[in-house]
Amino acid sequence: MLIKHPTFIQAVAFVALLNFSYFFIEFYMGYKIGSVSLFADSIDFLEDSLLNTLIFFAFYWSKPKQKIVARIASISLLIPVFFTAYTIWKKTTIGTVPDPLDMGVTAFGALIVNVSSAFILHLYKKKGNALYLAAFLSARNDALINISIMAAGVITFYNPSYIPDLVVGVFIAYLNVDAAKKVWNSVK
Repeated sequence: MLIKHPTFIQAVAFVALLNFSYFFIEFYMGYKIGSVSLFADSIDFLEDSLLNTLIFFAFYWSKPKQKIVARIASISLLIPVFFTAYTIWKKTTIGTVPDPLDMGVTAFGALIVNVSSAFILHLYKKKGNALYLAAFLSARNDALINISIMAAGVITFYNPSYIPDLVVGVFIAYLNVDAAKKVWNSVK
């Protein structure tokens, strides 16, 4: 039986709002500088806001319905993978190098949002429910992604190339596939 914890509900709503707000910033910057990793991460922010909104509403539903939502959440973690694949294909045909400073600063802002979200959600991670796990893994993975984007920005600063940006894009796809698998397997 799932324990309804009002502070978790508030935390998920807050995290959804945070993610939705930063989506616009990162999407704009990714588009402006032509960054695969920022674009992929912005789509991930949008997916995270939708995921947390879905979890917010599902929290009031019965256990069988929550299992369905957890499966949907697992599948939704794959959405950024498809956008990343498209953006990688596009980047390899164009080959432009994103501005490393804009990339790093935008990723640092995203890191602040994601570390805050992961910290808030970590308090609820051990509740034994796939919905908790989906929300936490999403925020935690995003913090790892932001550190990777900042590293790609530093590498690009010293060696102008679009390759570090592409590598981080692939890393984003891998983390989302891994999280989707973990959430899917945690549904009981």
